[in-house]
Amino acid sequence: MDGFLNTVRRRCIIGDGPMGTMLLARLGNRYETIEEFSLRLPDEVVRLHREYVDAGAQLLGASTFGANRVRLGRCPLVADLEELNRRGVELAREAAGGRAWVLGKLGPTGRLLAPLGDLSAEEARAAYQEQASILAAAGADALALQTMSDLAETRVAIAAIRSVTSLPLIASFTFGASLRTPMGVTPEQAVAVALEEGCDVVGSNCGVGPDEVEQSIAAMMAAAPSALFLAEPNAGLPELVHGRTVYAVGPERFADFAARAARMGVRIISACCGATPDHIRAMARRCRATGIAGG
Repeated sequence: MDGFLNTVRRRCIIGDGPMGTMLLARLGNRYETIEEFSLRLPDEVVRLHREYVDAGAQLLGASTFGANRVRLGRCPLVADLEELNRRGVELAREAAGGRAWVLGKLGPTGRLLAPLGDLSAEEARAAYQEQASILAAAGADALALQTMSDLAETRVAIAAIRSVTSLPLIASFTFGASLRTPMGVTPEQAVAVALEEGCDVVGSNCGVGPDEVEQSIAAMMAAAPSALFLAEPNAGLPELVHGRTVYAVGPERFADFAARAARMGVRIISACCGATPDHIRAMARRCRATGIAGG
């Protein structure tokens, strides 16, 4: 395949959907972390990745989002941190089969930096450096720092990642209905910091649903019109119906969203919590049928 970043500069691509909510829905909450599925049930992880590729995804996110030393904390799985990250990339690569790029995913530490919390900048920096180094060595095509909320942690994370690898880097933030992150950050502030710190792509992921992601991306684009953008909404907020977690936004609404996002100039369109391979299929078909996403 062509280089990831060069392709994204030229055209829109379709990403995959969530690993966490899909694995939990299929296999149950049997492990302490989502990432443990890569060690205990690798065939199921590969199967889900392949379903996304078959649905039209051109970018697979490795199941490594929470596999940093701070987030794992005192969990016994912290001893397997390197293997968790390496296997996450390897399984995505196996499933991609040369048809999709592989994205090494990094999430927040889950703790607040001092002085708001008890996590030092040095501890956070070391955790991000460690995880980014493993993901890069495992063969990821690019890295994604996702679901960020705090600008101080974002700055530390990007600097740490950049200190150990020159891989293309995406930074995306999560915004609520008020178009602010849980830490009060606006889309304009988020995009300014991400670009200032050296990210290649900036985005909005998770949050409430497609409408809020679209609005936050529009605000980012107005503030930084020449940047490259990722849009990755949830399928709405989760609701408990008859003991099952249900997400209300279906594939057709995602297809509508994807077409609008592509016309806006968003370069990577994917899906977050609650989405399924059917959501990815609907997005890919709509965008390719209208000629606004590469095949």
